[in-house]
Amino acid sequence: MLKGNLRKEFDNFPWVKNQKHLKLWKQGMTGYPLVDAGMRELYETGWMHNRVRMVVGSFLVKHLRIHWIEGEKHFRNCLMDFNEASNVAQWQWVAGCGADAAPYFRIFNPILQGEKFDKDGLYTKKWIPELKNMPNEFLYKPWELDKKYQEEIKIIIGKNYPNPIVEHTAARNAALEAFQSLKK
Repeated sequence: MLKGNLRKEFDNFPWVKNQKHLKLWKQGMTGYPLVDAGMRELYETGWMHNRVRMVVGSFLVKHLRIHWIEGEKHFRNCLMDFNEASNVAQWQWVAGCGADAAPYFRIFNPILQGEKFDKDGLYTKKWIPELKNMPNEFLYKPWELDKKYQEEIKIIIGKNYPNPIVEHTAARNAALEAFQSLKK
């Protein structure tokens, strides 16, 4: 596992090379607040909770379809609790190319994950202070807040906080289609 995919069919997986998206993911500027909060926490502290690790990892490899090795390298350089075997195993697990029986059923929805595990927004607003005035109802999908209300609370999506770099449903469907290519 330290040298490549445990599941060898992933050696031909259609990963996407997109340096712009990779950079935005590393910077916590994807437009998905829970993902961005996790990446900003990682950069600042060298740590993040395992639930958030799974969400940011899933976003990189499933929504963006960027090779898990890019995430593994970034975590290797940032994590205070870095362990080579654990890091590689976690990245392969979230990508579906490790010890996992059903890789494509596990595409974490960053909106629902935020609503479920940070419903009061304390974690997210701590790491994304520009969203501190965002109503919790829209915290994980701020682009849905009417522009008039964005102006009132002084959070203009696309100006003070980025628009999503990918649309969730389209990215999820593209990932599922890519996983189907492994069955051919």
